[in-house]
Amino acid sequence: MTTFADVRSRLARPQQRKYLPLYATLALLALMYGSGVVQYEAFSDPQVVLNVFIDNGFLLVVAVGMTFVILTGGIDLSVGSVVALTTMVSAALLEQAHWPALVVLPIALLIGPTLGFAMGCIIHYFEIQPFIVTLAGMFLARGLCYTIGTESIRINDPFWTKMADSIHIGEYRISPSVIIALVVVLVAAYVLAFTRFGRNTYAIGGNPRSAHLMGLPIARTRIGVYTISGFCSALGGVLFTFYLPSGNSLHAVGMELDAIAAVVIGGTLLTGGTGFVLGTVLGVLVLGLIQTLITFDGRLSSWWTKIVIGALLFAFILLQRLITPRKR
Repeated sequence: MTTFADVRSRLARPQQRKYLPLYATLALLALMYGSGVVQYEAFSDPQVVLNVFIDNGFLLVVAVGMTFVILTGGIDLSVGSVVALTTMVSAALLEQAHWPALVVLPIALLIGPTLGFAMGCIIHYFEIQPFIVTLAGMFLARGLCYTIGTESIRINDPFWTKMADSIHIGEYRISPSVIIALVVVLVAAYVLAFTRFGRNTYAIGGNPRSAHLMGLPIARTRIGVYTISGFCSALGGVLFTFYLPSGNSLHAVGMELDAIAAVVIGGTLLTGGTGFVLGTVLGVLVLGLIQTLITFDGRLSSWWTKIVIGALLFAFILLQRLITPRKR
């Protein structure tokens, strides 16, 4: 009789363990898309997939930053609040202070890495759990939103309006935000695969003690991943204002959970050390296709999106438990 331990031991072989979550996500994505094509005639239109990217470009950027953090075995709960803070700062400076867009943009992009750097320093040097530190960062960033304003601020700046326009490629359309998001994905994939910083990120997540004994720059790497996550959150906030041209203190509530879900469904282990940016892209596509399928159906409430995502998270966490060797 095959036991749970037997199944886990078979799946825990190094080569299978590394790629199995990624294969599972790819199979799930293919199954969902095939199901949509079979059920709905218009689902096979390539614009459907492009719309998933358009509607989730900002989430993809945020999830890429979260991938770096989770690869080290950490977590960042502040990303949604940083997105909201970025939208509020951008809107207030553009519409109330009437600052030029070329000045506002770098200021907005500095918000996230500044907070991320501070949280990374606290996590490493004071040896405080990332959950607690980033939870404090989440409340801090969200509270700062309300000090700027409690009402929505619409953005009418010409540069922001132009960035919100679609780019037409033949009969299809795509947004500038998607192009920016894909560039971020390519840069992140290169950093993780071909740079010393990327190798250190995997090493720290795989075995922090061994990384320390090997003399790897743990402090610099750990602080760096939270700084990267903060930058991606700020950039995601800017892309969010391109998608919804406004600043609002209630923007991106719960986005940190969507980003974590995309990373986990994409095959990155919560214990760190294993994962791919490509998997995160697939995870975001899975979340987007769930919403698209529910929209095409027309009979289900949007809350079913959360229900399905929750079920998938349970399934992928169980898969991670099966393929991760138990620590003695």
